[in-house]
Amino acid sequence: MARSHAKTCSPACRKARSRAKAKAARSLPLELTTRDRWIRRASDKRPLTTTGRAASSTDARTWSTYKNAAESVAGVGLGFVLSDVDDIICIDLDHCLNPLTGRLAPWAAAILRDAGATYVEVSPSGDGLHIWGRADVRQGRRIRRPDGTAVEIYGTGRYIAMTGRRHGDCPSILADLSAVVSKLTA
Repeated sequence: MARSHAKTCSPACRKARSRAKAKAARSLPLELTTRDRWIRRASDKRPLTTTGRAASSTDARTWSTYKNAAESVAGVGLGFVLSDVDDIICIDLDHCLNPLTGRLAPWAAAILRDAGATYVEVSPSGDGLHIWGRADVRQGRRIRRPDGTAVEIYGTGRYIAMTGRRHGDCPSILADLSAVVSKLTA
């Protein structure tokens, strides 16, 4: 008899799910997982609390620890909130990665080279990248590229959907991205 509240179909599935969660946690930078700025996200990108209620990227009362957010089954995945309490930022590269071949668009490869050794993960769509690091970004920016793609830079008042799918062999650290941000916004 199936249990309606069950998260997995069998003990083998439960073990595989547990291993996948542990692997994702190991790939995420400690600078992110130790901050209590985690939320869940709905399939339509709305931010959710760990109980499934509406969360806010500007209300810390709706955020959670990484552990609680990772254990929650609300929504479809995790999100990390960018806040003005520190200098953690995310550079979001839209439509730059071919999900079938893994090939990067040349403009995105140039940004990754400039970013250096920092945490980068594949976005939930599978065709974008999130570059994580540190810089002073108090005003979000959306830079429209001539080909219709966009580069977004955020440092506060937003949440970023997290996948734990590390891009290539990037490290689990956050590098200084000040020079990259300056170059992109010049």
